[in-house]
Amino acid sequence: MPQFRARPPAVPTVLLDDAVVRVTRWDFEPGADTGHHVHGLGYVVVPMTDCDFLIEEETGERRVHTKAGAVYRREAGVAHNVVNGGDTPMSFIEIEYK
Repeated sequence: MPQFRARPPAVPTVLLDDAVVRVTRWDFEPGADTGHHVHGLGYVVVPMTDCDFLIEEETGERRVHTKAGAVYRREAGVAHNVVNGGDTPMSFIEIEYK
């Protein structure tokens, strides 16, 4: 019988949470993940390191390499699990707008 090994969790650190935004720094060791979640708010991501994302979605998975500082945004309703698909630690800042 195959053994199941859970991924280590990514570490969220809330930096600011007020009436306008929630700013969270996410730190991932290699292989760490956020766990499946649905974004209730639109958000902007600011990679602090180069990031080798493995994005697991209902429709499948995809790999995305993003350079440090390459900002992008997504709308509310995104459902996914974010995994560090690389072999070095990665981190990004997530800014959710309320």
